[in-house]
Formats: sequence, C-alpha cells, structure tokens
Amino acid sequence: MESENKIFGIRPVIEAIQAGRPIEKIMLREGIITDLLQMIQNKARANNISLAWVPTERLNRLCKGANHQGVIAFVASASYSDLEETLEKVKASEKTPLILLLDGVTDVRNFGAIARTAECAGVQAIVVPSKGAASMNADAMKTSAGALNYVPVCKTANLKSAIHLLRSYDICIVAADEKAENNYFDADFTKPSALILGSEESGISKQILTLADIRVRIPLAGKIESLNVSAAASAIMFESVRQRAI
Repeated sequence: MESENKIFGIRPVIEAIQAGRPIEKIMLREGIITDLLQMIQNKARANNISLAWVPTERLNRLCKGANHQGVIAFVASASYSDLEETLEKVKASEKTPLILLLDGVTDVRNFGAIARTAECAGVQAIVVPSKGAASMNADAMKTSAGALNYVPVCKTANLKSAIHLLRSYDICIVAADEKAENNYFDADFTKPSALILGSEESGISKQILTLADIRVRIPLAGKIESLNVSAAASAIMFESVRQRAI
C-alpha cells in the first residue's frame, strides 16, 4: 500500500525495490525478523538503501492504523543517479567539472537550498552518502525550487570511494574547513574541482578531510564563528563561478 511518500507492507516494499523505485530509507520492526523481512533487509543492503529498526509503535503512528506488516519504505521525490555514469556525461560535455559532496548534511531544507544554489552555479552533480544524508523528499524539492529535477544527485555507499573515483577523473578535492589556513578564494576552481561540505554540528569527518587536496575557509569579520552550511556553499560555489568567468 502507498500513501504520500511512504510504502508499507511486505510485498509492496519488495516490489518497489525490485522495480527500482528511488527509495530513501526502510524502517523495519524491532524484534523478530521473518524470512520476508530478512529478504527486504538483504535487498536493501544490496541496493545501498538505508535501514532503521524501530519500535512497532512508531510504525503504527506513521501508517495511521494501516497494516504495515513490520515495514515502511520512504520513496524519494526524484531518482538518484550513478556517479560514474554522471562523470562520463560531464566528460563528454567537455565542461570543466564542478561536483559537490555533502558529508553529514541531514537537514532537508539546507539540502534543498544547497541544491538550488548548486544548479545556479553550474554544479554538475551532488554526491551524498547512503546513510546520514538528508532525504530527497517533497520538502527538499520545494526548498530547491525544482533544482533537484535538474542537478543529478548521486548516492554512494561511502564518500571515500566517491572521492577515489573523482580522483581517477583528475578532479581536485576541495574541503571547506573553518580551521584551514587557506581562504576559499585561494583555491583554483578553474580546474576540475569537487567541493566537500560538512554538517554545521561536526563539519567534515576526519577520514574524509584527510583525503582533500586543499582545505579552505571562509574568513569572517563578525562575532559569530560560522555560517549556515547553505550560506557557506553559496559563497564558495560562486567563487568558482567568478573564477571561471574571468
């Protein structure tokens, strides 16, 4: 059965996975796992779909009394793209790559706002991890002003593997880090570039930060020590636009 962006019931969820529906996350009932629920779990992992085990009471609330059979799937408002296929299309277009990676950005409105700016700045792809990322749901779509219909969003099992793939395309990895020595306008965005942004709470994870070719910060003149992540994204992405327009 389907309601808004949710699918519930064992068979409908299995069919949705097999049909390639853009599923964001699957919630499974805590406790006893039947063979069919185990099948859903296995299929989800094979397709890099995030899994969460929750109390039955939460499933009941989300389904408003409908028979969920211990499983709910949340469907994205747009389809995800394959990163390697997207990079091949960018290469064929002969445009200088500008890719955005989001590490731990979970707020859907920030995600939508970043996507809107990314589309305006000519970003060719947004890369997010399969776990710990904002959902591409109706709120994100609305905040993006439809930009999520135009900018490919690529979901990857982990950002580390995505960075290694980007490197194979000779793309420079730029990390936004408030502790960096370089200012963001010191980076050379005229060459193929990938910008990594982290969450406002914890920034970019250490294991991802160590993979960056250059770390940059946004110099601040006020008393507040950091910008909202969508504002930081805007500043750096449009520095790329400025450099490439010269």
